Amino acid sequence: MKILISNDDGYRADGIVALRQALSTIAEVEVVAPEHNNSAKSNALTLHTPLYVHDAGPGVRYVNGTPADCVHIALTGLLGYRPDLVVSGINNGANMGDDTLYSGTVGAAMEGYLFGIPSIAFSQVEKGWAHLDAAAEKAKQLVLQLQAQSLIGTRPWLLNVNLPNRPLDQLGETRLCRLGRRHSAEPVITQLSPRGETMYWIGNAGAAMDDGEGTDFHATRQGHVAVTPLKVDLTDFDQMAHWTQALRGAQA
Repeated sequence: MKILISNDDGYRADGIVALRQALSTIAEVEVVAPEHNNSAKSNALTLHTPLYVHDAGPGVRYVNGTPADCVHIALTGLLGYRPDLVVSGINNGANMGDDTLYSGTVGAAMEGYLFGIPSIAFSQVEKGWAHLDAAAEKAKQLVLQLQAQSLIGTRPWLLNVNLPNRPLDQLGETRLCRLGRRHSAEPVITQLSPRGETMYWIGNAGAAMDDGEGTDFHATRQGHVAVTPLKVDLTDFDQMAHWTQALRGAQA
């Protein structure tokens, strides 16, 4: 099994180091990850600035670009082969609910999925890397389970996995979940620069709003590992009939 690993926290982040160490015991792995932290870059690709790839030791390379850049160039020429699995993470903090739209961790995994490769995004729920060894071991176990079911190296799929920060023996079962929802983000933060100009900082993500049973928020709060299958098609099929009528009326 050949695995491409990326992330959005940067190639030296504790999460990707732990993930690489764990998966190296069961597969051939290569890391192609951002040079610096690229959180909340989603699926962004760099189109108007050249990208450079640097070696950081055997099997590890870093790029002056986004998480999606890293996976994209890896799969379109850098690796020279097609990996069986793309894995992103382990992220320093949760990627649940609306977070998945902004997440660079999910963006990297989604890029693999768009190229037809099974892909997984791994995140720890709380920041700070507490019990990271347990999260990496759980990630390895999940990959092994998927491999045992012949799901790796086959048709593309995309999983978003959130792991509570707990010791391995205190992690609950793996729960299949839907995405929850958050309240709107907190207000923007304004400050004055040393030159007297107003600076704006994006506010923190909103608190969980839809976090009932069956959601990723609920599962992780109970200590379980939340696994959510994701898709790319954003078409609102439930509203197709409504918009058919609305547009027909607009043309009358």
